[in-house]
Amino acid sequence: MPHILEMPIYSAPHSAGGEQDDAGPGFAGLAVKTIVVHSITYFAVGALAAHFLDYAASFASPDSGMRPMTSPWVMAGPLFQPIRGVVFATVFYMLRSHLFGTRYGWLRMSWMLVAVGILATFGPASGSLEAMVYTPVPIWAQMRGWLEVVPQAVLMSALLAYWVDHPQKRWLNWLLGVGFVLMMAMPILGLVMRQG
Repeated sequence: MPHILEMPIYSAPHSAGGEQDDAGPGFAGLAVKTIVVHSITYFAVGALAAHFLDYAASFASPDSGMRPMTSPWVMAGPLFQPIRGVVFATVFYMLRSHLFGTRYGWLRMSWMLVAVGILATFGPASGSLEAMVYTPVPIWAQMRGWLEVVPQAVLMSALLAYWVDHPQKRWLNWLLGVGFVLMMAMPILGLVMRQG
């Protein structure tokens, strides 16, 4: 008897060119959806974290290792997220039969992102096990960052898996597409207004 985490929910054959087939979604369609979902969740969770974790004060400290919130690079940060979305999509595509069209695929994706991207990084990124061992930054200060990155990983995984598993929901295409365009427009407008 197959384990519950291995049971497929459905098989949704579609045409090639970014559409889903028996093995899962095509790369082009998955890449676009991953770019959109990652960028939106990055922006939304990042904005909440910046407010509630008071990033302006933290980043203003000279020893924070971060650029101040007023830096044009920080303002432009969301504009670079589509690049990360493509990187994520290359991994998700290779594992698509385990992440999409299966019960709890979103949970597998969430744990994969948290385990490899947050806890067990190859270098001492803040919040990783390596950083907790090799850097003088207090563990509590590093774990504070989990309040942003773990919810973003879970939200991105759940939303992406739902969107890929339900391609017939056109309203979701429109909602996320408009959200993505607005999210990308905000930093551009902020940078343009800053120059004026």
